[in-house]
Amino acid sequence: MKTLKLIIAGMILLVSNNTMQAQVSVNVNIGSPPAWGPVGYSSVDYYYLPDIEAYYDIRASQFIYFGRGKWIRSRNLPYHYRNYNLYNGYKVVLNDYHGSRPYNHFKSHKVKYYKGYKGKPQKTIGVRKNVDPKKTYNNRNQKNDKGNKRYEKENKGHDKDKH
Repeated sequence: MKTLKLIIAGMILLVSNNTMQAQVSVNVNIGSPPAWGPVGYSSVDYYYLPDIEAYYDIRASQFIYFGRGKWIRSRNLPYHYRNYNLYNGYKVVLNDYHGSRPYNHFKSHKVKYYKGYKGKPQKTIGVRKNVDPKKTYNNRNQKNDKGNKRYEKENKGHDKDKH
């Protein structure tokens, strides 16, 4: 009788195994654009931030900037850009580059997208909630009243009309 129950239980498991499906949903934001990124670009790896002459690696969620004589990758901007507002700053979407060193083209990016460069109007993916729109906030959530004015000054040596 015990054997018969085990055989029946085994047959039920075999039959039900064909009808059961395991569903696993994993939602990981690796490689997702940041909330301050521009809307409308799904397959891009890098942004160039002309106001601060830095890059943002979307896949690694890291800023790439030049400091101490070399290119540095970090989750945060360096201290001297602590007041830079990523939501208001212009982001150049690098559609045509998919390598690991966008800074190899820094000289041409710096000339083509000078400090204060504004291309097509941009909307960000997300909106900062519960903030005063007259104040700026950086990635460390500090407040100030300066905005990006000091980063939007004309880049001397480059004529905006020629680009």
